This record gives sequence, C-alpha cells and structure tokens, in this order.
Amino acid sequence: MPTDPPPSRGVPTITDGLADAVAAAGYAPSIHDTQPWRWLSASDTLDLYLDRDRVLSDTDPTARLATISCGAALHHARTVLAARCWRVTVARMPDAADQQHLARLRVYAAAPADPTAVHHVRTMPARRTDRRPVTGAPVNPEDLRTLAATVQAEGAWLHILNSDQVAELAAAAEQAQDGEAGESEWRTELGYWTGSWVPAAVGRRGGDRADAPISAASDRAARFAILYGRSDEPRDWLRAGEALSAAWLGATERGVSVLPMSAPVEIRGTREAMRRILSYLSHPFLVLRFGTTASSAGGSE
Repeated sequence: MPTDPPPSRGVPTITDGLADAVAAAGYAPSIHDTQPWRWLSASDTLDLYLDRDRVLSDTDPTARLATISCGAALHHARTVLAARCWRVTVARMPDAADQQHLARLRVYAAAPADPTAVHHVRTMPARRTDRRPVTGAPVNPEDLRTLAATVQAEGAWLHILNSDQVAELAAAAEQAQDGEAGESEWRTELGYWTGSWVPAAVGRRGGDRADAPISAASDRAARFAILYGRSDEPRDWLRAGEALSAAWLGATERGVSVLPMSAPVEIRGTREAMRRILSYLSHPFLVLRFGTTASSAGGSE
C-alpha cells in the first residue's frame, strides 16, 4: 500500500483524496440527474458500483445510460485524484461474477499534481447541460478535432455528422414518432429532430417570443456527433461515460456548449439509422450537439 505523503508537503492524505473524489463525482452528468452510482472506499481503493435502485427501468432497461453516467462519475473521480497528487490504477469490470461492480480505483503512488486535471477540477462546478438554441458562429473545426481526440483517448469515438446525415437522422426520428415512440418518454426529445420540440428553458422573456420550434433544422449553427464504441457491452458504456466527461470538461473550457441526446439511440428506428451512418461497424451510445457558448440565447440548467 502506498505511503501517505508527509503532512509538511501540504498534500492531502489518501483518505482525503478518496473523499474528495467521491464528492466531485456528484458533479458528473447523469441520466435525468439520477446519479446511479454507489462508492465503497478502503484504505487505498475506491470501488464503483451501479445502483440498480436508481436505474430507470422503463426508459433504460439495459442500464446502458446509467452505466454511461457511472463512467462520467468515474472520470470525475480519476481527475480529482490526479489533481490531488495521486497516481491510480483503474480496473474496469473487475468482478466477472458481479456486473454491478463497474470499477476499482487503487492509489499506488504520490505524484505532482497533473495540470490538466487541476484545470478540469475547477471546471466541474461550471459544467452545464445547455438546451438553448444555438445561434451565431459554428464551433471551430479545430475544437471539434480536439474533442474527438479527447474522446478517443478515453476509449470511445466521436463521429461528426455532416448535413446529409443530420437530415437522415431527422427523417428516422419522424418515422419513429409515428411508430413505436408514440407512447415513449423519449417523444419530446425526438421532436427536436422533427421541428416540434421547444425546450422548457426557452420561453417568453420580456418581449421575446419562442413560438418557432427549436429543432435540428433551426439550430443551423450547431454541430452534431455520435458518441460510439466498437461493441455494445457494459465495459464500452463505462468507457463512453468517461469519454463524455473528459470531452464535456474540455468543451466547457473552450467555450463550447454540449447537449447530450439519448432518445435517438434508444429508439429502434433512429438507432438503426445511426448504425447505417457508422457502416454497421460500431454501436452508437449518444448524440451530442455542440454550439458556441457565447452565441447561445436564453438560460441553461
């Protein structure tokens, strides 16, 4: 077991670091803010479990979205430990007999604080889900390339959609609304792709009106991407969540807004459209909408 750094260095103990990691994980994005994770800590380890009681069984029967949420919490915890001067190993899905045991972090050495991690920790409280319409200048292509590289470094991938692919996804969403999605809680989000969705955060403000539907068609300055993996297993979902967290923190620091959308993935028709876009070689997990923060209008949650 690693030895705690001497108090004179002003570096927190391992116990302090693990406690900070758990606290910071509360800032991670999660499906409907359910925070479907549970942590257990020991002297130098932190174990992450999926909390089944917090899984939305109707809208997330496979627990894919809950596991992605846990992956985001895992990345937040890892980042805090790196910022607090600790090096860790990460074992994902460490117990084949217990699929709820998603990861084990073990502190093995003291180290200088990672500057990128320190920056990310400062960003965590500022990260938001931005549902406002995207106006003004599109996201810089270099920023998109950087975010794609960040995602890949965490074990997932990002496919930036072109205009034809956005139209294809919108057409699939329109068909899904008329079919199996009719009674689904995802119908509102699917409406974004068909031009019939107005987010709750956008409404009358002074003399402004929000009569026009906010949609993929009207968000012309937005860029869309598919967050995906090579296979569709819990380990892949966990890595996708870590990638989402890393990219979202990086995007926030670059002035790029992020809106994750899960409905297109969870509905069979739109999921099939995304698999076609990915040439059936990969599995979609989320659609991400990117915009420039300064150009958004209205409020965010």
